[in-house]
Amino acid sequence: MRRTLIAGNWKMNGLRADGVALATALAEKVGAGDGPDCDWLVCPPAQILLPVGEALGDSGIALGAQDCHSAEAGAHTGDIGAGMLRDVGCSTVIVGHSERRVDHGEGDELVKAKAGAAQAAGLTALVCVGETEAQRVAGQTLEVLARQVTGSMPALASSLVVAYEPVWAIGTGKVATPDDVAEAHGHIRGLLAKIFGEAAAAELRILYGGSVKPDNAADLLALEDVDGALVGGASLKAEDFWAIGQASPGP
Repeated sequence: MRRTLIAGNWKMNGLRADGVALATALAEKVGAGDGPDCDWLVCPPAQILLPVGEALGDSGIALGAQDCHSAEAGAHTGDIGAGMLRDVGCSTVIVGHSERRVDHGEGDELVKAKAGAAQAAGLTALVCVGETEAQRVAGQTLEVLARQVTGSMPALASSLVVAYEPVWAIGTGKVATPDDVAEAHGHIRGLLAKIFGEAAAAELRILYGGSVKPDNAADLLALEDVDGALVGGASLKAEDFWAIGQASPGP
């Protein structure tokens, strides 16, 4: 049984005080013991990873990062190695987010290398895939997903999460219909089966991301191949993020 994962991507938001306050509020909610039966993950900006991790304490909320370099170490000014992220308490790192693919020109080959570096450092790689609005309108969604999934997956399925994030739905208020999400997730699981085998693919978690909010979370999380959510803007508000988790159907 795949356990639901509710992950928050804080993106480039939050100073130390903001991040600590948010992490503390979430830790208190989860620590109260009356919340949903799911896994939690928050991915703050790099400069507040350590204080946010300290604020999360032993609440059970995992700490993640938003990106890593493909190399273990070296002359890469401004970058962060996966081992460094592990050193400050991260369990997971997002790679291949559309904002990295678009803003920084990251292609599938680099995403795959970053995911492999994450796994080599003992982290779970959370690999993002998704089509643009132009590609969807052109009827290329499944083709794009096939290319990205095939080109971006690391060698191991045991420390891997995949997130389907249609680019046109990220931060826009637009949300893919349940039928669209079901089709995309089913297609992705089929692709993963070809890469890792049926048994491994059946255990992999596939998250949906793209304007997930408390009022649409239940419908999305109830879909068969949706194993959680990668939440952007709503993860910056403790009440909204908590409410999305409460919509979880459980493991």
